[in-house]
Amino acid sequence: MDCLFCSIVAGDVPSRKVYEDDVAYAFLDIAPWHKGHTLVIPKRHVDDLTGDAEVMQEIAPAVSRVARLLVDRLDADGINMLSSAGPVAGQEVFHLHVHLVPRYGEHPGLGELFRKQVEEDPDQVLAQILG
Repeated sequence: MDCLFCSIVAGDVPSRKVYEDDVAYAFLDIAPWHKGHTLVIPKRHVDDLTGDAEVMQEIAPAVSRVARLLVDRLDADGINMLSSAGPVAGQEVFHLHVHLVPRYGEHPGLGELFRKQVEEDPDQVLAQILG
């Protein structure tokens, strides 16, 4: 498979799975901006949010469930949701993905969002999320 995220869904590339249902798959980002930074993707390949009028509606329940899980389990003070479409917007993997980034009081605002600040062991973070 040429698509990294399709390979993750297929189980050919390992990931730290946070959530899965019939249409969506969520896993910890490998270069997190904040503790618990998670990607939610559709299981079917769609390049970006402009590629299919139905796809955001399909994965919306998973995005909501994962956002609530991250806030509840990681004691986050808020959450940012972001999806980029196209190289000029910063998209690097061309399979639709929604970033869910838990936010904490000590790092407020969007200016701090795009700096990797996580030093926690991702396996420990995953264990905390999954309970």
